[in-house]
Amino acid sequence: MTADAAATRAMVDGQLRGKSGSMHVLPDNAVVSVQGLTKRYDDVLAVDDITFSLEAGTVTGFLGPNGAGKTTTLRVLLGLAEPTSGEALVFGRRYRELDQPARRVGAVLESNDFDPGRSGRDHLRALGIAAEIPPSRVDEVLELVELAANAHRRVRTYSLGMRQRLGLAAALLGDPELLVLDEPANGLDPVGVHWLRSFLRNFAEGGRTVLVSSHLLAEVAQSVDQVMIINGGRLVATAPLDEVTGSGQTLEEVYLSLIARGAS
Repeated sequence: MTADAAATRAMVDGQLRGKSGSMHVLPDNAVVSVQGLTKRYDDVLAVDDITFSLEAGTVTGFLGPNGAGKTTTLRVLLGLAEPTSGEALVFGRRYRELDQPARRVGAVLESNDFDPGRSGRDHLRALGIAAEIPPSRVDEVLELVELAANAHRRVRTYSLGMRQRLGLAAALLGDPELLVLDEPANGLDPVGVHWLRSFLRNFAEGGRTVLVSSHLLAEVAQSVDQVMIINGGRLVATAPLDEVTGSGQTLEEVYLSLIARGAS
């Protein structure tokens, strides 16, 4: 092990030890509270006894390699999969138990969940009708995500970045208090990435909450208040970003050290 790697590991041990695991005490007013969550698919243990909470007014980066359990965790949180054990609550309730969930939680897990023959505006109108959201909100969110000029075009003509913006517009229709986003920067050009960063920071500064999974560590380091790192289904670190990088190590260095440890 090199001196730099040893220093990184020592810093990680000192700052992140004990910040994950099912013994963590969750605050009563948490926007998201996940306690002892486990999810199995037959013989595959996708998520293994993870516990965390998110408070209002924060942006949290959810990091981990492919297959680590990020998307499964988000799917359970949003009621798209049932936990094997443990619980995942939003605003103190299971997602399916929320009254008008679109007005509490906005989510983007897939960028291709669209009818390609519909225009962007018509896609949002259909979602708004289903959620009993006023039609005027459609034009508001199109402006918010800077897609108004292309709202008349059919989705099949959209670039990946435009589809990402359309997905975010759909998540914002209900003016939610919580955003759950899976790789929202995929397909965005540098201007779009900068716009997304500013948007998420402003969203949180208004007292709302963001949980975002991403592989773009440099961008996460500029966007979030805290990070959670999952590997092999287990949450290996949860800490404020300034603690993770407080000893001069970058988020990437800390992340790679933790993932390498899991592989060794």
